Amino acid sequence: MAFFVSHSTDFEEAQPSRYFGLFNANGSASTRVLAVELDIAKAEDVLDINDNHVGIDVNSPVSVQSANASYYSDNEVQKIDMKLVSGDPIQVWVDYEGTTLNVSIAPLENHKPSQPLLSSTSINLTEIVQGRRMFVGFSGSTGSGVVNQYVLGWSFSKSMASLQKIDVSKLPKAPHPSSKNNYTSVLFDVLLGLLAFLVLGLLFGAYMYRGNLYAEVKEEWENVYGPLRYPYKSLYKATKGFSRSEFLGKGGFGEVYKGTLPKNIELREVAVKKVSHEGEEGLKQFVAERKHELILVSEYMPNGSLDGYLFNHDKPTLPWWRRFAILKDISLALNYLHTEADQVVIHRDIKASNVMLDAEFNGRLGDFGMSRLYERGADPTTTAAVGAVGYMAPELTTLGASTVTDLLVGGGLWSLACQLKNVLLKWVCECWRGSSLLDAMDPRLTEFSSEEVERVLKVGLLCANLAPDARPSMEQVVQYLNGNVLMPEFWPYSPGIGALTPTLFSPEQLSLKSLSMSSSLSNNSMFITHTINYGSGR
Repeated sequence: MAFFVSHSTDFEEAQPSRYFGLFNANGSASTRVLAVELDIAKAEDVLDINDNHVGIDVNSPVSVQSANASYYSDNEVQKIDMKLVSGDPIQVWVDYEGTTLNVSIAPLENHKPSQPLLSSTSINLTEIVQGRRMFVGFSGSTGSGVVNQYVLGWSFSKSMASLQKIDVSKLPKAPHPSSKNNYTSVLFDVLLGLLAFLVLGLLFGAYMYRGNLYAEVKEEWENVYGPLRYPYKSLYKATKGFSRSEFLGKGGFGEVYKGTLPKNIELREVAVKKVSHEGEEGLKQFVAERKHELILVSEYMPNGSLDGYLFNHDKPTLPWWRRFAILKDISLALNYLHTEADQVVIHRDIKASNVMLDAEFNGRLGDFGMSRLYERGADPTTTAAVGAVGYMAPELTTLGASTVTDLLVGGGLWSLACQLKNVLLKWVCECWRGSSLLDAMDPRLTEFSSEEVERVLKVGLLCANLAPDARPSMEQVVQYLNGNVLMPEFWPYSPGIGALTPTLFSPEQLSLKSLSMSSSLSNNSMFITHTINYGSGR
């Protein structure tokens, strides 16, 4: 703290946090400030003698004279030190006459010492004031520290004769809390801080728990295709908490529930599958193994799966025109996966139970649990038999290896035309070798196109050719089914056709050439159930 005399109240150039708020580091005569400082900090840049001194400053924070805080005894023999930070009240006298400035300090109860602590005889107050006006007062700064300083009373006069003496007995008590109260205050502050920390911790824990309850894990494919997910919370509410009343069935990978999403979402009715990682069949080729539960979301198919209409006699028989349309839908879906998607997708489990029927009985290919993805140009070779017998490439069950492809009707969807559920290759060939290929047709069909039925059965035989290289591509299959391209001529006795046991033939013997294609294919991803839309939860 400092007592000062100034020609002005403008201290804009002074540093507010240092030098008592009166000076800056470049003090000069233009500053025109006289100050008596009671300093409790040692600043090396202004040559302070210690952190407990009294000084006289003229236009600069560098004192023209300073001394350790102390006072002389009554006999002027002993000099008694004082601590400015002790908290005890101190009385200060500043006397100026002519060019002499005297400064004395003493405890509050003492009278003024007969000998001043500081005495400077070269102070010209006229140069500082330079006019008829001057300002006096107190100023202070503590830098980065925290100090409480009080002025309990003061008296000022231009002459010693008119100076009013301070009555110490009438001064207010200096704020000086007892150690007990101070301890209580500190303890209260500490407890309050701990309580606030505890409350924040509980709130954060509740937030994290709630976040984990509905947590979602972002997958790498979302960075490429954008977010195609529903929050777990929405799926939980849509299925009424995965209630048994919404239970649709159980597949190889988990349970499926019906869900109804809010009205503002385009896809309102969905099928929600909770994938189980404890089942016998894993998702090693579909999604990386992890501890969290995986939720798959598909468009809800109100008519269920195709096998329910083909093998359940309680349901009405599907007419041929609808069966043929479903077969075309699935061939378009597979062609999209094989040739139009960013990566080659091999489904590897084409069967009636994996074909879903929407409200208009359009065929939708689903259940990609056994599928594999390949970069275009990579070698799509497998060495393990995956899928059910009758629905996979025949060489997998005997030779244990194959150039992977999807058999559209060579077992998987022949059921659309025939009455048996699987392993139909031998049955179809025997019918063809006998009286007629149409004998293999489902006897429940009454109205049908003989040419279309024969076309489907022959495409199935081509797809089941023992030589993988001799099988038609999915693009060719689409052309055959649409009648845009004529199929090659072959018979049930042709090499590679109709045999269940692989026979060694040259590729030239097994190859069946077709006529050139004459039409283009459009994007047919609409015939795939979009089970990549998902929310991953707890």
